[in-house]
Amino acid sequence: MITIGINPVAFTIGEMSVRWYGVMIALAVVLLILWVVWQIRRGADISYDSLLTVALIAIPSAIIISRLLHIIDMRGFYMANPGLLLGFGGLTIWGAILGATLGIWVYSRFSDFKFGYFMDLVTPAVLLAQAVGRVGCTINGCCYGKVTSLPWGIVYTHSDSYGLNASIEALSKGMGLHPTQPYEIIFLLIVFGVLFWLRRRFQPEGSLFLIYLSMYSIWRLGLGFLRDGTDFLFGLHQAQVIGIVVLLIVVPILVMRTRWIKGESKG
Repeated sequence: MITIGINPVAFTIGEMSVRWYGVMIALAVVLLILWVVWQIRRGADISYDSLLTVALIAIPSAIIISRLLHIIDMRGFYMANPGLLLGFGGLTIWGAILGATLGIWVYSRFSDFKFGYFMDLVTPAVLLAQAVGRVGCTINGCCYGKVTSLPWGIVYTHSDSYGLNASIEALSKGMGLHPTQPYEIIFLLIVFGVLFWLRRRFQPEGSLFLIYLSMYSIWRLGLGFLRDGTDFLFGLHQAQVIGIVVLLIVVPILVMRTRWIKGESKG
């Protein structure tokens, strides 16, 4: 059994506490931007002005949709506590992915910005950014798994950890919690390696991003059976339902449009 006693609060500014989760999310955003800057320097067909515009659109879009999906998922709690509707106390990764994607797509409809090209370009970095974010989840104690007797089960001991109560309950049974956050970090890094190797191997542009969406959807559908959470629909968590919807949209597009390019240089 693995014990995590790290203080989830990284530092305080006056009465405001900044948790490691927030720090890691900020680092993830910086990583995404630096990745695209690196690609531009290597000759990617995107300008720094376009990158700035996309960042100014994608970041708030991701936050808004992420927060909205969290509120919908926890609607019972927020109906009882409407004063907590505003804020950043709960965000969802699906909301961040879909919100940013929607914002960038809308921008591309009103400009000459190449949506598919950009999404393929940034897909590997999205995986790395998610992995960084899950490090924050691991420290924060959120997104933990169900009770398990496996030797690598984790328990949270810090009083500010979101996983403290679940850990106490698990310990009362002599068990720990599934380390679903590290599970996902490992998965994301493996997929990063695979898709980084496969980049520029598919046509049309945007196919790599769609492959990522399908792989992540399958992952979240399966992981949901190991994660603690609230039922959203048909006994499934919200992330599982979204994963199914994404698969129903993405897989037919991949089957009908995506083609493998033989011998294409990956650069």
